Amino acid sequence: MSEKKDHYIIFIISLLTLLIHLFTNAFASYGIFRDEFYYLACANRPDIGYVDQPPFSIWFLGGIKFLFGDSLFAIRLLPAILHALLIYLTGKMTLKMGGEKTAVLISCLAVSLAPVILGMNTIYSMNTFDFIFWSLTAYILILLIHNEEKYLWLLLGLVLGLGLMNKVGVLWLCLGVFLALLLTSYRKYFKTIKPWLTFIIVFLFFLPYIIWNITHDFAHVEFIQNALRYKYSGLTPIDFIGGQFMNINPVSAIIWLAGLYFFFFHKEGKKYRMLVVVYITAFLILLFNGHSKAEYLAAAYPMLFAGGGVLIEKIYQIKNWRWIKYAVIIPLVLLGVLIMPLALPILPVEIYIKYADALGFAPSTPEGHELSELPQFYADMFGWEEIAKDVSKVYQSLPYYEKETTVVYCGNYGEAGAIEYYSRYYKLPPVLSPHNSYWYWWDFNKKVTTIIVLGGEEEDLFDSLKEVKIGAIHKCKYCMPYENNLHIFVCKGLKRSVDEIHRSDKNFN
Repeated sequence: MSEKKDHYIIFIISLLTLLIHLFTNAFASYGIFRDEFYYLACANRPDIGYVDQPPFSIWFLGGIKFLFGDSLFAIRLLPAILHALLIYLTGKMTLKMGGEKTAVLISCLAVSLAPVILGMNTIYSMNTFDFIFWSLTAYILILLIHNEEKYLWLLLGLVLGLGLMNKVGVLWLCLGVFLALLLTSYRKYFKTIKPWLTFIIVFLFFLPYIIWNITHDFAHVEFIQNALRYKYSGLTPIDFIGGQFMNINPVSAIIWLAGLYFFFFHKEGKKYRMLVVVYITAFLILLFNGHSKAEYLAAAYPMLFAGGGVLIEKIYQIKNWRWIKYAVIIPLVLLGVLIMPLALPILPVEIYIKYADALGFAPSTPEGHELSELPQFYADMFGWEEIAKDVSKVYQSLPYYEKETTVVYCGNYGEAGAIEYYSRYYKLPPVLSPHNSYWYWWDFNKKVTTIIVLGGEEEDLFDSLKEVKIGAIHKCKYCMPYENNLHIFVCKGLKRSVDEIHRSDKNFN
C-alpha cells in the first residue's frame, strides 16, 4: 500500500505540473519564441543535420506539425508532457534507490518547481528532450547496479545515441558514463563486451551527424567556436557556478547538495557513486570551458534531487529530526511558486513587469544584449507578427512587375522564421538569411532585382546595392530593443552577385 501512495504522489505532482503548462500555453503565453520559428523552418526542411544542432528534436517537431499543426499550443504540448515525464522518472529513480513517500515528495517537487526546468519546458527546443535523455541514462545506470542483464547495456546505448542525435552536449554525459565505469568498482564490466556494445551503438547513432558535418565543412564546430568567442564571451566560471544555485531554485541547493553527499559518503548511497561521477565530469568540462551558460548543466540535477530526497528522508526518520521534512518542503514550495512567473509566462505582461520589479529581479540575458522591460527569454516572444505585417506592407507597395523578383533579407533566423511562418496570413516574398542553417537554404536559381532588407545601417547597404530607400520603420513594445525601431529598406541594383553576398555574410552563431 505504501508503494501505491508513493506512485500517487508522483502522479499528482506530474499531473499538476502538466496542467500548469497547458493552462499557460492555452491562455497566458506571450507568443511563439524566436527559436521556435527557426525550428519550424528546420522541420520544413528535413535533414540529418543542421548548423546549430543534430536533427532529433527537429524530426519530432515535423511529426507534431504533421499531426497537430504548428500553433503555439500544438508545438508546446510535447514540452509540457515531457516535463511531467521527467518528474515521473525522478520519482522512479528515488524509489529505486530506497526512497519512500517523503523522498519522492521532495525530489518530485524540486523538479517541478526548478525555474530553469520550468523555463526550458515552456518552449519547444532540444533542451526539453535533453532532460529526458539524462534522466533515462541515470535510471538505467541505477538499474544496472541492481541488475546486470545485457539488455540494459543495449538500452543505455540506444538512449545515449538518441541523446547525441538530439544535442551534442550529451558527449559530456557519455564521457561521464565512461569515467563512472572506469573510476568505480564497475570497471569490471570492461572485461566483458557489454559496455563496448553500448559505445558502438552510441557511435552508430551519432555517425549520420558526423557525416553531415564532414560534408558541410564542420559547420557545427564553427558554430560552437563562434558562440564561445562572441555570443557568450561575457560569461565567466563564477557566473556558471552561481547559476547552479539561482537557476535551479536556491532552496533546492539543499536537496542536490544532499544528493552529492548521499552518493559520495552515505553507506547506502555509495553504490550509486557512478551518478556523482557523471555529474562532476560534466560540471568540470563546462566550468573549464570558461564561457558556459549555467543552464547547460540543468539536465544533471533530477538524479541529484532523487539522491538528496532519499538522504533527507533518512535524516527525517531520526529522532528529533522530524522537522527537516517541513524545513525543506515548505520553503521549496513557497519560493518555487513565488518565482514561477520569472520562468513561466503565466502572468499578463504588464502585471509581470510590476511583479518582477517588486521582487527586485532586473531583466537579464546571457548574451550581452541591451534589454528593456523584459528579460530576453520573454522579449523574444514579442513583435514577430508585427514584423511580418510591416514587411508585407512594404512588399505590397511595390509595382506588380517587381514582386516576382523580390526577396526579403533577414539578418537573423528569428526574423526569417517569423516571416516564413506568417506568410500564410500575409503576402510576403521568399526569405534569404545568412544565419545558421538558413545560409544553406539560399535559392540561387531565383532571379533577384529587389531586396527588402530588414534592419541594418543604410550606409552599409550601399556596399552591395546602388539604390537604398526606407520603406517603413518597424516598432514593437516589448520585443528585444535591437528588433525595435527597425528600418525596412527597399533596395535595388546589385553591385555584387547574390552568391558573393551569400559568401561574405555567412553567420554561424
